[in-house]
Amino acid sequence: MSVPPRTIKGLQDIASHSGRAGEEAIPHKAYMRLSCLEMEKFRRARERQSAMVRVGNIDARFREIDAEEAMILRVMKEQDGAGPAGTPGGGSGYNPVGKKNTGGFKLKY
Repeated sequence: MSVPPRTIKGLQDIASHSGRAGEEAIPHKAYMRLSCLEMEKFRRARERQSAMVRVGNIDARFREIDAEEAMILRVMKEQDGAGPAGTPGGGSGYNPVGKKNTGGFKLKY
């Protein structure tokens, strides 16, 4: 019995992945990418909704501030009889507590 001769393999005989289809063509990878994109889209929609609620809260606070400023100016106008400081008969005159003005305010840290 003779032993068959060994065949020596060269570079051309090595199997490689070159020339195969790209990752887009593999169905399960394409579906995974689609699902990841849908999840990101959902998260972004939730972030946007939360941001819009916050903007609505800020706008509501602006309206409250404007209403309070208008009320304070109306009270000042009624107390002074003429209008805001700098107009004839004006002056701040607004003293909601009924105490004497002591010349400013002090901040404590």
